[in-house]
Amino acid sequence: MPLVELRHLSKHFQRDSQVIAVFDDIDLDVPEGSFTALMGPSGSGKSTLLNLVAGLDRPTSGTVVVAGAEVSAMGPGALADWRARHVGFVFQSYNLLPVLTAAQNVELPLLLTRLSKAERREHVATALGVVGLADRAAHFPRQLSGGQEQRVAIARALVSDPTVVLLDEPTGQLDAHSAAEILELLQRLNREFHKTILMVTHDPHAAQAAGTVLHLDKGVLTA
Repeated sequence: MPLVELRHLSKHFQRDSQVIAVFDDIDLDVPEGSFTALMGPSGSGKSTLLNLVAGLDRPTSGTVVVAGAEVSAMGPGALADWRARHVGFVFQSYNLLPVLTAAQNVELPLLLTRLSKAERREHVATALGVVGLADRAAHFPRQLSGGQEQRVAIARALVSDPTVVLLDEPTGQLDAHSAAEILELLQRLNREFHKTILMVTHDPHAAQAAGTVLHLDKGVLTA
């Protein structure tokens, strides 16, 4: 069974009286333990597709199933609980809170769990260690480079040991050296920790880090 299954997935937006189709009748299987890159031109619906997998958006029709759970059929409460346990999401703009340290930013998803303070601290230390930032735990975002900020964002996505890691243009704001480091980290997470990764990118070089590359263009998804 694939970890992520999209069946007959369609997404439309309403703009005044006009219906705009982002894509129609898409099928996609993402195997467990895979590293998949999703490419396509700007406006092709890549980020929308990622948001549908994460349960951050609702499809117009079709189904989204992740780890056996039909995400597209869940109510808001069940969806929030499911997302907290199963999805690690990395945004292009990092979305770190400037008034919190790296460790406090990474801890944020764990505040929704029943873990004790000591358990949360242990999870945070592990996640920061995995991304190579154990020595930056007390630093604020303004004290970190762009690449380090993205590593903190990845640690935050990993801290709850999610079923799937979703990344939206993770190298889009980085210089070439920092981007290469992030891609190497993602490959390590996939290879050594067997994390299932689905990454949206417009950069062919970034896509080469993945084991599978898919293209979304004019509503059509192709390998």
